[in-house]
Amino acid sequence: MQIDRQPGSPNRLEAPLKSRIYAFMLDYLIIVIYGIFVVGTIFFMFRPFVTPLFSNSPVIAELSGFIMITLPVSLYFILFECSGWKGTWGKKKMGILVVNNNNQRIGPVRSTIRTAIKFLPWEIAHFCIWRFMLPSGLSEPTVITILVAVNFAIVLYLLVPLTNKPRKNVYDWIAGTKVVQ
Repeated sequence: MQIDRQPGSPNRLEAPLKSRIYAFMLDYLIIVIYGIFVVGTIFFMFRPFVTPLFSNSPVIAELSGFIMITLPVSLYFILFECSGWKGTWGKKKMGILVVNNNNQRIGPVRSTIRTAIKFLPWEIAHFCIWRFMLPSGLSEPTVITILVAVNFAIVLYLLVPLTNKPRKNVYDWIAGTKVVQ
């Protein structure tokens, strides 16, 4: 039997977990380069303006970090995964695509849900880190409990693809997406 791998085909093969991991590593390279650019440019050139954002309030520090790092990284995933590419640069290099359960391109809402769920543990970890570094109304045991939950979520994200044949992750199940070849 010949498998039709055209867009929208109901017979597209799920992407191997190895390809997904390599794709994320390639995308993470872009994230690291962007992070170096932000730290190198914004923090060194505009230090007098930026330092107060990360020195007084954990809420302002987290919001500033979100705007400078998390939001642009999230937009990278959101926009590329709902584009005609159907995936980020890393996915394109690995020959894999993000599609809906009908093997069609996902829209911006589904892409946003997928990305938000994917990076939720990352953002919650930032929430906790800023509560450790700057005074806040949360007790240390509360912050530690939240971090333990974040680590549990990360382990879940790592294990879930190993437990199902299509290798879907938590965010794929919630967003109604899958990664295919």
